Amino acid sequence: MPDSGKLNRREVIQKGLSLGILAGGAVILGRPDFLIAKQIPSGIPDLVAVKNGEPDAMFRKAIDLMGGMGQFVQKGQTVVVKPNIGFPRVPEVGATTNPVLVKAIIESCYSAGASRVYVFDNVVTPTSGNARNCYKLSGIEDAARAVRGIVVPVDDFSYRTVKIPGGVKLKTADVHSLILDSDVFINVPVLKHHSSTHLSIAMKNLMGIIKNRMEYHLIGLDQCIADFCLYRKPDLNVVDAYRVLMSHGPAGPGNPKSANVQIKKTLLMSRDIVAVDAAAAKIFGKEPEDIGYINIAHARKTGNMNLNELKIVTFAM
Repeated sequence: MPDSGKLNRREVIQKGLSLGILAGGAVILGRPDFLIAKQIPSGIPDLVAVKNGEPDAMFRKAIDLMGGMGQFVQKGQTVVVKPNIGFPRVPEVGATTNPVLVKAIIESCYSAGASRVYVFDNVVTPTSGNARNCYKLSGIEDAARAVRGIVVPVDDFSYRTVKIPGGVKLKTADVHSLILDSDVFINVPVLKHHSSTHLSIAMKNLMGIIKNRMEYHLIGLDQCIADFCLYRKPDLNVVDAYRVLMSHGPAGPGNPKSANVQIKKTLLMSRDIVAVDAAAAKIFGKEPEDIGYINIAHARKTGNMNLNELKIVTFAM
């Protein structure tokens, strides 16, 4: 074998791929297996994964690898950014989307020419406590307003009833009017454990745009989650896997220093809501086929959970 100091460019690339690194380009991150790419795909990827950075820096890298925010937001358009703000928890608990990430996404939308960027979550549930506390404690309210994000007051929501085409359990839903009226919908869930569905990620985060979502629990939670995606899929999904709540989800124990919060420093991005949930499941340590709503949505061809069939770019910062 030639001396490592005398390798030619082809040998350097081959060696880098076998070791899981490639300077100046897509970087293979190691486990889980879907992040071990055999080659760097050309064109716009189906899925981007970025690791080992801060939330804002990882987002900026991911959106660049996806072709820029201009692929999703045009000048003058209105945008809804939908984080998970469902519980009165500080960011360190991992129960809500990282406010630094939300801020970076809003900034990127305005840089792409958006006229207005709205932020909201339907947080009025029996376990959420005071809804206003959710907005404040999560840090998302202040982060959004700092960059001209329009935070929609929880007592100023309006909904319209829509039919779900092909819905098995969910036939209709009362959907937040901004989702119906805005041009672009960006879904920004946090990856975390959930006591009923095992995981809460992108598809489940859509429950926060529905008024009557508590009905899901009564008629079939996994099926309803998958059913709603037949009506509306986000234009872009950005999964926050920086701090991951590994148990006691979705609210967490409320202790930022709890051992069940793992720092994974990972961000996933895709147009495909099923693919991004499948990838996030693997980041968590679960197989996609073990998550009910992922399986159902894949079977309905809402998206593709078979990651080996997708163009995936990974990058380590």
